Amino acid sequence: MGTENEKGIDLYTWATPNGRKVSIMLEELELSYRVFPIDITAGDQHQPEFVSFSPNNKIPAIVDHDTGTKMMESCAILMYLANKFGRFVSPIGEKYWEEMQWLMFQAGHVGPMLGQTHHFVKFNPGKAPYAEERYRKENARLYTVLENRLKGREFICDTYSIVDIATWPWISRYEFQQMNLNDFPRLKDWYLRISERPAVQKGYAVPQELTIPVPG
Repeated sequence: MGTENEKGIDLYTWATPNGRKVSIMLEELELSYRVFPIDITAGDQHQPEFVSFSPNNKIPAIVDHDTGTKMMESCAILMYLANKFGRFVSPIGEKYWEEMQWLMFQAGHVGPMLGQTHHFVKFNPGKAPYAEERYRKENARLYTVLENRLKGREFICDTYSIVDIATWPWISRYEFQQMNLNDFPRLKDWYLRISERPAVQKGYAVPQELTIPVPG
């Protein structure tokens, strides 16, 4: 792991939607950063040094050696980086609060609910029919909310922002969720539009070289 005399940003992450939020943001900001893979399948998230700045035992986390800031929680990290560098978030005002409500929609609904779909539908099928039905329906409902929101918009809050950066990695796992993006044409167009961004392609491959899934 990183040492205190280093400069720049250290990213502690794994190949999950929450981890990809931050690697994509760092790529969009064109920053040089160091990557420290935290293999959550091997229990690396419980290492005492990692827990010292990520006490919830979750990735991603960052250490910004330029400011001494240590942060956990992916959306909080996005807000920190956006405000530090003045990009991908609006100045405080009406547009800013619009972005914040949709960022909280991702943090409170899209991430937790789609994550449960992964758990019950993808990884444990047939073990809990009630849970499978519940999260399939909620998954589809949230996709519909985004589909409706994107009517007449290229991005969730009109311009590309941390809201899109936070939400896109969860939609990129539509296959885990057994969702057909063709049923949500505006959401599919948004997904493909963002997937073409070079920074998104680079950030998606952190810390493992993986290819972005493309719906048929």
